Amino acid sequence: MGYKDRDINRKKERRGSLRQSMIAGDSDDLLSREKSKARELRETPWWKTKISTGECYYCGGIFKPSELTMDHKIPLSRGGLSEKMNIVPACKECNNKKKYMLPTEWNEYMDKIKNQ
Repeated sequence: MGYKDRDINRKKERRGSLRQSMIAGDSDDLLSREKSKARELRETPWWKTKISTGECYYCGGIFKPSELTMDHKIPLSRGGLSEKMNIVPACKECNNKKKYMLPTEWNEYMDKIKNQ
C-alpha cells in the first residue's frame, strides 16, 4: 500500500468517526426533545383523563392515579416518540420490568411468566 492510499484511508476513517459523533449528538438532542414533550404531555387534560381510571396498561391492575407512571410502548431509546399513541399509564412494577422492551418483547416475556 502506497503513501497516498494510507492517507486516503485515514481520511475516510476520520470522516466516519466524525459522522458517528454527529449522529450521536443528533440522537441526544432528539432524546432530550422527546423527554421534554413527555413532560409537557404529563400536564395535559389528556394525560389526567388517561390516568383517572387508575388502570395499568400492562397488568390491568387498579392503582391510585398518582401511583401510575408514563410509559412509552416503544421506548425512546429504541426509536419511539412522545406521541399520544405511544404513551400509556403503567404501574411502577410493570414499568420497571418492561424497561427498554418493545411491545413484542414484552408480550414474549409475559407469556414466559404465565407458562412457568
